[in-house]
Amino acid sequence: MDDQTPQDQKPFGQQQPFGQQQPFGQQQFGGNHGPAPKNWLVESILVTLFCCLPLGIVGIVNAASVNSKYAMGDFAGAQAASQAAGKWTKIGFFIGIGVYVLYILFFVVLGFGGAMMSDYR
Repeated sequence: MDDQTPQDQKPFGQQQPFGQQQPFGQQQFGGNHGPAPKNWLVESILVTLFCCLPLGIVGIVNAASVNSKYAMGDFAGAQAASQAAGKWTKIGFFIGIGVYVLYILFFVVLGFGGAMMSDYR
């Protein structure tokens, strides 16, 4: 009884050179799409905690989907989610900074107004 493997088939584990073989259960998608887009997760969490809760949550939701879409091969969807996360994170940041500036300005003006009113008594 001779060798029972076909002549053109290599033994298991020797199909591709080391480093080029895909892990079990993962598929290789066509095209070179480069590194994953920025996911904005850390920035979105910070905006949620310190600036603007509703817009930060929208940023977190979009940021959380970037890596999963990229891993599934949806490169356009990952890029769109990254852009949406960045947009909502930036909007929330600038609105939060604006609210803080108005808050401080309000109390500075109120403080000077109170100091000026004390001279009229």
